[in-house]
Amino acid sequence: MEPTNTVVVTPSSIGMRYGLLTGLVSVILSFGLYALQLEQNSYLRFITTVVLIVGIVLAQREYRQLNEGFMSYGEGLTIGALVSVVVGVLGAAFVYVYTTFIDPETMTRAMDKARADMEAKGTMSDAQIDQAMAWSAKFTSGPILLVFVILGTLFMGFLASLIISAFVKNPKPEFE
Repeated sequence: MEPTNTVVVTPSSIGMRYGLLTGLVSVILSFGLYALQLEQNSYLRFITTVVLIVGIVLAQREYRQLNEGFMSYGEGLTIGALVSVVVGVLGAAFVYVYTTFIDPETMTRAMDKARADMEAKGTMSDAQIDQAMAWSAKFTSGPILLVFVILGTLFMGFLASLIISAFVKNPKPEFE
């Protein structure tokens, strides 16, 4: 009996690897946006979502290729969720470090822009704007911000995985 050189591949190993790679790319892009003070531009923020989607697609395709061309829908969802969680954790760590140590005024600028946008619309009274800003301040500082970054990334990644997995999947035949 000869030993075989088969590589054991699991959804978790692929998800972690691509999560780290995708997270690194996402953090680099986010750093560029923050450094140029373009983090409020929704069109440019969409680029990080595209990076997440591309990372999920590449991870699922590699898993399918290394798994003899087979990947179930559930395995695809697992890979996508793992990629998303890892990207979310890296993104949350980056946001914390950046807003705490590198540029503490980032959140102040975001809050000022939000106030200016609400005032420009003219649909809210000053009291309502003050109340909205007080609530926003609670959710954009401290550990709650980190939780929202991770959960938001997981949510977006899982939604993307639901769709991507439907196209990338190739289940093993049951009777073979």
